[in-house]
Amino acid sequence: MGEKRSGPYFCGIDAAMDVVGGKWKSLILWELAEFGVRRFGELRRGLPGVSEKMLIQQLRELEEDGIVSREIYREVPPRVEYRLTDQGVALNKALEPLGAWGKDRIERIGADRVHLSA
Repeated sequence: MGEKRSGPYFCGIDAAMDVVGGKWKSLILWELAEFGVRRFGELRRGLPGVSEKMLIQQLRELEEDGIVSREIYREVPPRVEYRLTDQGVALNKALEPLGAWGKDRIERIGADRVHLSA
């Protein structure tokens, strides 16, 4: 995993994109916002096409940035759950207008939209 940037940033969007950049992070955020607490396997099933390695990397980065929290339950077999932190909830709220813009674009250009299920 690469070293995390800590600035300098050109603007707020630059700092925000440093956190959510990449194909899977925004989808992880959406999945956790939509369904709440998720186990690793549930996240992986909810994001078709993501590799285990990539999901682990993206979750670690989101955890380092304080967007996602990970709780490990000491039981057999071990259970690990992921959830949004308060910062993650705030980030999702900030991304809502971007999501609305994207939905409008999907309709405007007539693109196919994948429907993910729980």
